[in-house]
Amino acid sequence: MANTAQTSINEPGAGSDEPFIQFRGVRKAFGEKVVYSGLNLQVARGSALTIVGGSGVGKSVMLKMLIGLLRPDAGSVRFDGREVTHMSERQLSLLRQRIAMLFQAGALFDSMTVEENVAYGLEEHFRQTMSLAERRDRVAWALELVGLPGIQDMDPADLSGGMRKRVALARSIAVQPEVVLYDEPTTGLDPINTARVNNLIMGLQRRLSITSIVVTHDMKSAFTISDHIAMVHGGRIIYQGTTREFQAATDSRISDFIEGRAPANEDVETLLKA
Repeated sequence: MANTAQTSINEPGAGSDEPFIQFRGVRKAFGEKVVYSGLNLQVARGSALTIVGGSGVGKSVMLKMLIGLLRPDAGSVRFDGREVTHMSERQLSLLRQRIAMLFQAGALFDSMTVEENVAYGLEEHFRQTMSLAERRDRVAWALELVGLPGIQDMDPADLSGGMRKRVALARSIAVQPEVVLYDEPTTGLDPINTARVNNLIMGLQRRLSITSIVVTHDMKSAFTISDHIAMVHGGRIIYQGTTREFQAATDSRISDFIEGRAPANEDVETLLKA
């Protein structure tokens, strides 16, 4: 039975022409708050897609539905030809070996050393198949990739904000995933560390052939790291295209977001009273 679950996640999807990742007709609400009323999105294998949109529109919700942390109310979420919404907890665990998520705040464990933090996913998923020496080698490899070699014995409390982000990224790539989901990876970073994280995202995609999905409000980063950009508005994707197409889009909702302009008809008095 376990082998069947493994096969259903790790073998390529039956439809070779199907997008690597696909949301189709997805609806999601929390009580009376409707987040998605008809989400449709496709992501090609090996590409870098950035998802943008205003605060509270559900960008992070989309990432959590892809890895099964949240279930949609209706519609289809597919990964490599397999339906995520129908997966058991065992199958979702296998899925999360292939899709890693970098949370906004890094989510490092302060009670653990850097080595223990980076090895966390390896301990969870590969303890039975990787020796301690192999896990330590993988931790060293991941830290080297993010430009932080030799810091295994440090505590997270002794790291700068930029270093914490990079350690969290090392933890994500230590399991050698096919997809990395980045939730606001540059939030709270200075311009130098923002550029460093952007370069890491691009470098990892090229070096490891990772598919990247990035949620961000930082349009400069979005235009730097992305092959394609999709914008969420009103419970749907209102536009998806290359970075050049996105910059040239004539929809005022897109140009206003890029330029950081409030809609011309917005009632300032109402905002001040809110």
